[in-house]
Amino acid sequence: MKRYCQTLDLYNDPELIEQYEREHRRVWPEIKAGIKEVGILDMQIYRMGNRLFMIMDTVDEFDWIEDNKRLADLPRQAEWENYMSKFQVSKEGQASHEKWQMMKPIFLLNEEE
Repeated sequence: MKRYCQTLDLYNDPELIEQYEREHRRVWPEIKAGIKEVGILDMQIYRMGNRLFMIMDTVDEFDWIEDNKRLADLPRQAEWENYMSKFQVSKEGQASHEKWQMMKPIFLLNEEE
């Protein structure tokens, strides 16, 4: 299993943040299906203020570039990303994997030396 940790900022507007959370309590079925279809086993998003943190676990064969491209082409993905962009500090037209910034691990308790 591979794990990716990423961060993204929301616009610092309490109403937009509440709406973003509300939308994530009812993510479209096609979005969840597409996430699983490309090999993402689990995805969790946490929020502190307007900062988001995502943990994503994938199959070992997951290819960051190719599988994210494949995900972007699945039904309703572009529509979802476009809709989410109004909440997220990002550039117009960016795909999810371009908006979310990869975090560098600095401590792993169970990593062998």
